Amino acid sequence: MTYTITSPCIDVQDQACVEVCPVDCIHFDEGDDRMLYINPDECIDCGACEPACPVTAIFAEDDVPAGEAAYKEINVLWYSDKPGVRAKVAALKPA
Repeated sequence: MTYTITSPCIDVQDQACVEVCPVDCIHFDEGDDRMLYINPDECIDCGACEPACPVTAIFAEDDVPAGEAAYKEINVLWYSDKPGVRAKVAALKPA
């Protein structure tokens, strides 16, 4: 199981989660991304990021709300298809 960042992070990008992550698995490209992403291959499932998030955007994979399920795939895909993920985020929550 890994953690997933969901839509409340969009256009907020508070980096408190990045600061507490012991393995630096949370990423984004400043200026290009509207949210942060957790690398499931690097995440050690420690959960430190979840309570640090001021907008309650981070969930354990099994606890992601049904309406936010698309973000499980989005977090994974960002590491192989950033332009595709940026388009998906824009479609789900237009700027």
